[in-house]
Amino acid sequence: MSQADIGLIGLAVMGENLVMNMESKGFRVAVYNRTTDKVDAFLAGRARGKHIVGCRSLAELKDALTQPRKVMLMVKAGQAVDDSIEKLLAVLEPGDVIIDGGNSHFPDTVRRTAYVESKGLLYIGTGVSGGEEGALKGPSMMPGGSPAAWPLVKPIFQSICARVDGGTPCCDWVGENGAGHFVKMVHNGIEYGDMQLICEAYQLMRDMLGMRAEEMSEVFADWSRGELDSYLVEITRDILAYRDADGGALVDNILDTAGQKGTGKWTVTAALDEGVPLTLIGEAVFSRCLSAMKDERTAAAKVYPRVTAQLSGDKTALIDAIRQALYASKIVSYAQGYALMRAQAKTSGWNLNYGGVALMWRGGCIIRSAFLGKIKEAFDRDPLLPNLLLDPYFVNILKSCTSAWRKVVSAAVLYGIPVPAMSAALSYFDGCTSERLPANLLQAQRDYFGAHTYERLDRPRGEFHHTNWTGEGGDTAASTYTV
Repeated sequence: MSQADIGLIGLAVMGENLVMNMESKGFRVAVYNRTTDKVDAFLAGRARGKHIVGCRSLAELKDALTQPRKVMLMVKAGQAVDDSIEKLLAVLEPGDVIIDGGNSHFPDTVRRTAYVESKGLLYIGTGVSGGEEGALKGPSMMPGGSPAAWPLVKPIFQSICARVDGGTPCCDWVGENGAGHFVKMVHNGIEYGDMQLICEAYQLMRDMLGMRAEEMSEVFADWSRGELDSYLVEITRDILAYRDADGGALVDNILDTAGQKGTGKWTVTAALDEGVPLTLIGEAVFSRCLSAMKDERTAAAKVYPRVTAQLSGDKTALIDAIRQALYASKIVSYAQGYALMRAQAKTSGWNLNYGGVALMWRGGCIIRSAFLGKIKEAFDRDPLLPNLLLDPYFVNILKSCTSAWRKVVSAAVLYGIPVPAMSAALSYFDGCTSERLPANLLQAQRDYFGAHTYERLDRPRGEFHHTNWTGEGGDTAASTYTV
């Protein structure tokens, strides 16, 4: 039997489907799982008759692979990845490639790349998005790590990934060490934001306009045919139309507490580390935390009862205003995500292709949408674009949506409907487009109690001043200044 092109460890849902995808594209795959009965079950089931080689040990996996060997890990992020790397280093040889296809935290991938390279091997940390269906039919893939490893896996990765715009693969090299997993982390943060915004639009229609699930399904179906065309809008359409056993909408019988795996939190933490105002995604993460406080919310609702009256006015016009608010807020979500990527790239020395990232997200992944094509065009026009809010296309969109956006957020506040992501997006937009913010007072406060100094409008930037505000504090200023 000829040797396999690539090995994969971890036969859970994503691992199995990636193997089936690779095999369907003409690659021979060797598989191994820590519990070998999964290997036996896979070979007897979905892999039966396929070009898939089952291995019962890592030594057997090594012998089954062509050189340089390529082994992809699809195991749980964290210690399991480090343990797998150690075991592979014991059997693989210099020049071989270890690939982590899980949702690892990018600082771990930075560390692991350096460690594996120090042993003479190559390392890739790749984001894989699209869930079970994407893994089988074509995911979005975001590889980074050892540059020398990319040519070795490129034919496989670009064969199995999703394709858009006449066959362009939704996979390309992102950058060194942790760049791939970082971009996947930002993808997941934007996913949190997109989902929260859609949920807010749903609650506005449900509680403020008194709409039933089937009515809202028709609205999302209509939106999916326009500029909001996206995977998440499409599945929302389907979810709202799905009937429960009692004939009612299933969504109405689902408990309103949301889970999370941590990638959204990582995105917000990275933004705090870089000083990037990732306000919308931050609110999306905290909204999931708030949803988990079900018992507390139920108790508080009894203390603060309120009746939400239906909003009067043209219902069709109000639905369209919600659409515009959703679209404008979505633009802000991506603007913040791209600002974080730019800041982290500068810190880490990565040369990210921002238009290329948008293209990688155009197909296969959870946030795939027609909208991403406009982001690619924006960076094609100006690769150094500092903020999406300054691109001419998005300027026109935001100007046209601002009035409706304000109307929707105002109505939500008046009617007691929480819209943390939409309102955070609007506040960010207003802050970004304000020539003067009240931070001059804030700096005066900092200087008053801590001698932290301030800059003056009538003096050159970089020149710092301190005032003895009370006449008793003296003229000594703090030795460091941090914006």
